[in-house]
Amino acid sequence: MEKHKPHDTIKEKSIFDIIARKIELLPEAERNLLEHGSTYNGLNAALCGLIANSLFLRVLHVTQARIAATLPMAALPFLTANASFKGFVSLPLSTGDLNCETCTVTRGGLVGLVLGGLYPVFLAISINGGLAARNQSALLPEKGNTLTYWIKISKPIFRKMLFPILLQTMFAAYLGSRQYKVLIKALQLLEPGLEIH
Repeated sequence: MEKHKPHDTIKEKSIFDIIARKIELLPEAERNLLEHGSTYNGLNAALCGLIANSLFLRVLHVTQARIAATLPMAALPFLTANASFKGFVSLPLSTGDLNCETCTVTRGGLVGLVLGGLYPVFLAISINGGLAARNQSALLPEKGNTLTYWIKISKPIFRKMLFPILLQTMFAAYLGSRQYKVLIKALQLLEPGLEIH
């Protein structure tokens, strides 16, 4: 196993410092895109969660504890999509660990698809299924037919959620691309006090 050498850590820290200084030179709107892009992704994931929650509430005839179902359906997708986008796209870009536009777009799109689109739908199934069972608002299946029942209930909802899921995927991929381009622009800026001779 290769040991982490002290001069490697110093080199990584200096790369991070250079990138951070260059980002500070950007206009505020572009700096905000780099610093808060993951938040925008999280907000879209929360919206997907609320749409999926609303659809499942209607299908399962859940009328009680709507707020109890709505809060986690907004908060959990927001937190997971925000943290994942930051961890897989924004942070590696700003530390110099991710330096390929195609990789950035792919990572962004995958985070958008899995954690911003599909995760909220599957979360809505579990939360609303639990509420329907507790409140006995829908005729739930016997133990042997559970998987068939949930597939039958979920198919029309997945069809309705197709557009929001694709939108979330494309938005996250676009956001990754924009962050990459803004970072490249930042790296090409000359720092004040440096002159080319």
